[in-house]
Amino acid sequence: MPAKCRDIIEIMENLAPSRLAADWDNVGLLLGDPEKEVRRILVSLDVTTEVVEEAAARGAGLIISHHPLFLHPLKHFRFDRGQGALVRRLVQEDIMVYSAHTNLDYAALGISYHLAVKLGLEDVEVLVPTYREKYYKLVTFVPEEAEAKVRKAVCEAGAGWIGNYSHCTFRTQGTGTFLPLAGTHPYIGEEGKLEEVKEYRLETIVPQERLSEVLNALLKAHPYEEVAYDIYPLANEGQSQGPGRIGNLSQVLTLQEFALTVKKELGAEKVTVVGEKERKIKRVAVCGGAGSSIMDQAKNQGADVLVTGDLKYHEARKALEEGLAIVDAGHFATERVIVPALVEYLQEELKAREVMVLAAQKEREPWWVL
Repeated sequence: MPAKCRDIIEIMENLAPSRLAADWDNVGLLLGDPEKEVRRILVSLDVTTEVVEEAAARGAGLIISHHPLFLHPLKHFRFDRGQGALVRRLVQEDIMVYSAHTNLDYAALGISYHLAVKLGLEDVEVLVPTYREKYYKLVTFVPEEAEAKVRKAVCEAGAGWIGNYSHCTFRTQGTGTFLPLAGTHPYIGEEGKLEEVKEYRLETIVPQERLSEVLNALLKAHPYEEVAYDIYPLANEGQSQGPGRIGNLSQVLTLQEFALTVKKELGAEKVTVVGEKERKIKRVAVCGGAGSSIMDQAKNQGADVLVTGDLKYHEARKALEEGLAIVDAGHFATERVIVPALVEYLQEELKAREVMVLAAQKEREPWWVL
């Protein structure tokens, strides 16, 4: 069966929660109906005329883009030019648009992570940690015969993850007591009679963003009319999320060798380099798109070079004076790595559905190099 748009939104939220987005950003479903069925998705960096035409030609009912369809407030909405014409074509072709922008920049498995992987970095860490997920301990009390069902339900809803281990729970046996009062319909026992039941105390860990879904799953799977559960805030935190990544090369390269590697791996038309050609490069910071704002953090964490895009003249001068090499491979090339990564992620998450996920083939840099 095909997926509804809201199902795909949930999958994207699991990867790049909208709460990670900057205040000025515009992310989420920007055009369309969350209840509409989707059979084909086109993943792109931008929403351009070429991308919309490709989506229409390939039968895609949803475009998932990195850069938002609308970022700044519109002063007019004319169908004969610019965004107005683009939106008119999208509506005519019945194509929806979902965008994940700065939330995908900051996500644990977002753009900079995949840029670091593409360049072969090891021991990769978040360069500028801005958010750590909070965790809760969920405790509930389940009759013996229902424990396996309830445990499976809460874990499949997102509870029980510790690092790369899933379905992590703990249970202890005990005796529960309750007295069903007038008007109740107890699963076990009789109205007006004190009951003692062999139960399990089942406990597990739940990330904040999955708490609502886990509680819904618990209440649905639990056989009791009134479900007893406790939620405890925990001091332990999840993995860091934020812009940029930093890691190490497996072997030392000269800056020129490294810049050529970046150009080849990213398929960039050109790279602009700040620093001496023979400088030795081992520790590398990366930030997809425009990352010059985190040059200081890269330098402070011992980076020999920062790979990013959109470097300005005075920023290059500053980097040169402070001894930080820069490889500017362009906004497009440093972010395009997310397209195949998103396709792979969505294909895996939607493998049980009749949904085809496609990578946009016709989008290019907005300029050419002479």
